[in-house]
Amino acid sequence: MNTEKGISDKMIDEIIEKHKGKPGALLSTLEEVQENNPFKFLPKETLVTVAKKLNIPYSQVYSVATFYSFFNLKPQGKHSIIVCRGTACHTKGSKELLDDIYRSFAIDDKDRESEQSFTTPDNLFTVRTVACFGQCAQSPVVEVDGKIHSNVNSRKLAKILEDVKKEDAKKSDLKDKPSN
Repeated sequence: MNTEKGISDKMIDEIIEKHKGKPGALLSTLEEVQENNPFKFLPKETLVTVAKKLNIPYSQVYSVATFYSFFNLKPQGKHSIIVCRGTACHTKGSKELLDDIYRSFAIDDKDRESEQSFTTPDNLFTVRTVACFGQCAQSPVVEVDGKIHSNVNSRKLAKILEDVKKEDAKKSDLKDKPSN
């Protein structure tokens, strides 16, 4: 396995072969490659490999990877936190929730100003924002690991994140215990 890519060349080849010649091959290939990457992202080396194997220009592959917001060009955390920044959520405190998250992970002000998303150094959490979830009547809204939480306040957010960390620790403990 190429650790720079996070996914083996063999697996990339298998994914490409599965989609090659079909409509939407590039999009399907990139989606599956990212899904199978333990760090949930598409490194440059992977994009170059996909371009060569599909016989399309790297610039086209890069354009697709940067156009769609669900593709990541940087390693992502094990857990995802997405804060809605739509008008309704903003007026009901989503900015403060985002500040709470950044404080709890000791994310520097300069890092949050320069990045649209941030992954904690331990790769446990990736924090990002979205323009609107379309859940305005239940604002502010935060999505954690694909689950939407509505009417979130600082206390509720702290509890959600604490539960995620506890569940993660529990899974880690189970994995470390020898089986009988």
